[in-house]
Amino acid sequence: MFKDRTDAGRQLAAAVAALGAIDPIVLALPRGGAPVALEIARALHAPLDLLFVRKLGAPGDPELAIGAIIDGPAPHVWLNEELIARLGAPRAYIEALTAQARDEIARRRALYLPGRAPLSLEGRTLILVDDGLATGASQRAAIAAVKGQRPRRVIVAVPVAAADSADEIGALVDDFICLERPRVFRAVGEHYEDFHQLTDEEVIALLADAAL
Repeated sequence: MFKDRTDAGRQLAAAVAALGAIDPIVLALPRGGAPVALEIARALHAPLDLLFVRKLGAPGDPELAIGAIIDGPAPHVWLNEELIARLGAPRAYIEALTAQARDEIARRRALYLPGRAPLSLEGRTLILVDDGLATGASQRAAIAAVKGQRPRRVIVAVPVAAADSADEIGALVDDFICLERPRVFRAVGEHYEDFHQLTDEEVIALLADAAL
């Protein structure tokens, strides 16, 4: 059990630092990943940037991810085609949801990082950070997107993860760091004393603390 996301970030930072990453950039998946990533960036004296990812929820069950979209020079869409086929999710529904997700990503980039271009990832060690890993849909999209930018190495670091998702994500990256893999996993928030929904204002304040 972590006290809050800052506590989780401090504990995770020690494990990440032990890897001795060369020329790292810490990439947070907002909103929840921002306070975790900030502590890692501080510990490594590394720059912090954001990866804007939006989950695509299933019809009638928005918490069940049928895919995800991540911002970038060319926005990347990841779809779980097996799940989509099993649920019979219409393509028109997926296209509409994807368009909405792109609009929300654009809103958040303009709000959080006005006038700032994403950091160049080529040749850098990338540390992708979130506050936890449930289905892994957002991370899969993020990994696919950043690998296209020719990094030196890709690391995923999370405080807690569902065991199956941890195995799947770990197979996609050079290193996977996770502090807790509970045998019974229901939700990320169950592993935090304070897991309140972060506001835009809190994320903006965190970025100001990181001197972005």
